[in-house]
Amino acid sequence: MKALSCRRALLKATTIVAGATLALGGLALPAHAAPVVNGGAEGSLTIHKYDKLDTASGVAHNGTQVTVPEGYTALEDVRFAAQKVEDIDLGTNAGWREASELAVAFDAANVRYADGAAAAVADAGHSLAAAVTQTTNAEGEAFFTSLEVGQYLITETGYPAGVTPSAPFLVTVPLTDPNNNSQWIYDVHVYPKNAVTTADKAVSDADDIKLGDQIDYTITGQIPNEEIIDGYKVVDTLDAKLGYAGTRVSLSNGTAVTEGTHFTVTHNESSNAVTVEFTEAGRVVLAAHHTAEVLVQISAVVNGVGEISNQAHVYPNRPSFDVEPGQPGGPTTTPEIETKWGGITFQKTDEENRALSGARFSVFASETDARSGANPISLGGKTVFGVNDEGQLTLSGLRYSDFANGEAVAEGEEGYQSYWLVETEAPAGYELLAAPVEFTITAGTTTPGVDRDIVNVPSNAGFELPLTGGTGTTLLYAAGVLLVGGAVLMAIRSRRNA
Repeated sequence: MKALSCRRALLKATTIVAGATLALGGLALPAHAAPVVNGGAEGSLTIHKYDKLDTASGVAHNGTQVTVPEGYTALEDVRFAAQKVEDIDLGTNAGWREASELAVAFDAANVRYADGAAAAVADAGHSLAAAVTQTTNAEGEAFFTSLEVGQYLITETGYPAGVTPSAPFLVTVPLTDPNNNSQWIYDVHVYPKNAVTTADKAVSDADDIKLGDQIDYTITGQIPNEEIIDGYKVVDTLDAKLGYAGTRVSLSNGTAVTEGTHFTVTHNESSNAVTVEFTEAGRVVLAAHHTAEVLVQISAVVNGVGEISNQAHVYPNRPSFDVEPGQPGGPTTTPEIETKWGGITFQKTDEENRALSGARFSVFASETDARSGANPISLGGKTVFGVNDEGQLTLSGLRYSDFANGEAVAEGEEGYQSYWLVETEAPAGYELLAAPVEFTITAGTTTPGVDRDIVNVPSNAGFELPLTGGTGTTLLYAAGVLLVGGAVLMAIRSRRNA
């Protein structure tokens, strides 16, 4: 009974994945019938890889194959390495005692990654054989076949971006069958799991309409479902057309985090990169609230025209810090978010399509403001804009009318923005425009070239009023003089006849 208890303790110590193995149990595969270990036999190890849920499955982890409960997602392209502990012979009772001692020492070392695991084995006085690697398939399965009887170190050596690897673990081939303590299992199944960290990004610019306005980006990062988080940071490299204005950090569940104590914020002026990195104290808070999300809001001032793309990276563990975005084991990359800013060119003409110079205009964000002259939009420090000698006026630095908060919007939808042009001074000899001219900014209007003609009509709609001293009054004076002269002549003749 004492030997059996030792074997049960060893089974538990050598199949637990350092806090990252699913608790799954079920029917065992066919086992070798002999009650003693067949040192010359071959066994296998099947790794079933899944994401890590917030709650445990509630069933035992004992080396047997089981049906995975609903809700778990298989993880593909996770690479594992298996290394036999060379100097432990599980065909002997002494070998099992050594394996048990190594499992205790290994667990006490609290290793997190492959290099630390190998060092822990070496520190315990044992050596490792060359690694054999396998990668999980679409079902999350990796198969190690034709394994010699022995104790094996299993490490996760490759994993997708945004994934925190499961901790290295030790497993023996064979294991005592938990459903029949009189036989061994030579085909072992384990179910380690990964914390998968997703990230998202959004932009808020619907209330911003001109260069110099401040837009806000919000990066949402999941927190790894791990007891110990050894690194966590968010990096957002802003476009050169954006000026950094500030950062705010919070947790979605309202838990307080403070800059300096729980995280640091740095802005690299040369690269325009903003980095939020959590301190050790901050990572303790994250681990305690892994069901919440990290919210990083970065404010930026729009300084240039263009379709400005931006994405951020969330690094969920310390090894990911040293991996380029997009590479396995690296950070989670958010979707690419855009904010769009452009312009429009007007051509000032008369009714004969001849260019007119001398006109001046202001721009407004609403028809109400346009008609009252209130709140003209300032571009480049000016609110009044004159046409050039060719009669052209280019307004640059307005947000696209049909694109707001990172997505296309149609007229009538929230965020859609029309603009109104008001003529404040007409060309000499021409009438002012009687009403504001509504226009929109789109990708099409931002391309070079004239987008719209603004036509002025001559003063008084082209009819020239008579003016004092002009031709009309001269003719009247001349006619009066003739009438007066005729009357004088008639008077003279009358006197002579008399």
